[in-house]
Amino acid sequence: MLSHIKIVLIETSHPGNIGAVARAMKNMQMSNLWLVAPKIFPSADATSRASGADDVLSGAVVCSSVQEAISDCQIVMGASARCRTISWPELTPRTCAEKFVSPNSAQKIAILFGRENSGLKNHELDLCQYLLRIPCNSEYSSLNIAAAVQVVCYELFVTAGLQQPIDIGDRGEIPLATAEQMESFYTHLLQTLYDIDFMQGNSSSSIMRRLRRIYNRVQLDTKELDILRGILRMSQGNKRKP
Repeated sequence: MLSHIKIVLIETSHPGNIGAVARAMKNMQMSNLWLVAPKIFPSADATSRASGADDVLSGAVVCSSVQEAISDCQIVMGASARCRTISWPELTPRTCAEKFVSPNSAQKIAILFGRENSGLKNHELDLCQYLLRIPCNSEYSSLNIAAAVQVVCYELFVTAGLQQPIDIGDRGEIPLATAEQMESFYTHLLQTLYDIDFMQGNSSSSIMRRLRRIYNRVQLDTKELDILRGILRMSQGNKRKP
């Protein structure tokens, strides 16, 4: 779904950064990498830093100019942390993703990342319709190139809906407790608190309200509820022993 988006690195000086970018891209299911006049490539340093994203590296297209890299693209964005004298329409990575990630997108898009020490030059920005800026600490806004690519690719990845559901535990197929089951549990809990002499005076309403808030936040499943009910029964039985 993101194959229509190119990540273009311009005159990257350290091959390790190319490998780190490849790794960042593969993390986010992106693979369309273009390299404009890299100082050293291919390189063992790039392969090492890629940490398994060798397929992204081997598929990288090396070219001699930005114009060549973007020749088939309808939309070109330049990533830059520096303020420019002439203003461009600006996007954050999130607004960029919202604007250009679509299952039916026919537009080819290039996102340009400049040199590690100086970024994009003005004549390269002249080729862009948008300036891409990553919101960050205004007093320290310089991002490592791989970190910058990671942020941008992450927003594209999330907006494309490619992320897997987060595993919230080993609940599996066990259903959540119903409202009726929870009310039965709360009745049992209240009785147990009286049986073990925990409840004193007129405090039962406020204590139970707080206990309800605790258990409601957890969203107990039926197995967990059975365990708690067993603990309550055991507590009541121990209290009743002479």
